[in-house]
Amino acid sequence: MNNVDGAAMDLITRARAGDGEAFRRLIEPYQRELQVHCYRMLGSVADAEDVLQETLLAAWQGLAGFEGRASVRTWLYRIATNRCLNALRSARRRPQADWDPGGVQLPPPSRLGEVTWLEPYPDALLADRADTAPGPEACYEATEAISLAFITALQLLPPRQRAVLVLRDVLGFHASEAAQMLDSTEESVTSALKRARAAVQQRAAAEPGADPPPPPGSASEQELVAKLTRAYAAGDLDGIIALLTEDVRVAMPPLPLEYIGRELVARFLAAIGFALGRTYRLVPTRANGQLAFGVYLRDPGSGVAHARGLQVLTLAGGRISGITRFSNDVLDRFGLPRTVADA
Repeated sequence: MNNVDGAAMDLITRARAGDGEAFRRLIEPYQRELQVHCYRMLGSVADAEDVLQETLLAAWQGLAGFEGRASVRTWLYRIATNRCLNALRSARRRPQADWDPGGVQLPPPSRLGEVTWLEPYPDALLADRADTAPGPEACYEATEAISLAFITALQLLPPRQRAVLVLRDVLGFHASEAAQMLDSTEESVTSALKRARAAVQQRAAAEPGADPPPPPGSASEQELVAKLTRAYAAGDLDGIIALLTEDVRVAMPPLPLEYIGRELVARFLAAIGFALGRTYRLVPTRANGQLAFGVYLRDPGSGVAHARGLQVLTLAGGRISGITRFSNDVLDRFGLPRTVADA
């Protein structure tokens, strides 16, 4: 049975004859969603970009063997998923960054994070995807399935369980399709899915309960942005702390340090963020479906503010329940500069 329509078959025929433009047109509708898939599997935008290129090269080289029994999209997902599993088996992870806090005495962290390779995903790239509604067996809303919390939970699963959970519960592929992609059986896929769901649910249950975040762009979210921006600009640490939930968590990959609880987070921010009367300019953006800011340290003498990383916020009602800080290395993907005028 052929599951490829006539237009796609024409492109495949031409691509098999060496027509690179036909191949580009064949795979272009799926590139962005495949990159998001690789990001879910790997937790790193840089690694996802690398594996996506490997996937497209493998698809080009393997086009002669494509028989059309599955759709082009399913065929590409099979290649991408297995390339991700290969990358995970190779344990290819970037080394932990060195960080010198300049002699500042930091409070002891609450715990050490396990997913130090985590990177944020720009919402602008999510908006560029084609209309890719998940299959009928998907269990997660689109925003939940790209959140930092969910991406982190995925990284803690064994690779094949991770693949099964994404294919079945995020993308909505049938068990038979997932089994074919993974060269496995439906029974094995079903068993792996059960274990993966249990692990993700157990992690979610261990996290503090939280109210749902306000809708993006809502009056409640805008009010929070305004208060936070004013507090950072004034160096008002008390004003920032007042916006945090009691069980707020601060993480900062690739550093493993995590701080949990308003009191401890206040001590951390006082030591590292707002010492010596520092003030900041915040430039809003969005990452992983969440509110985010480029953070810029103001220099009153020069009128220029210098980048101090990206913060992605997790919101609970009208408060901040999580702050994940990333280094300046991620700013380019968000179109954020290293310096801005101190307006």
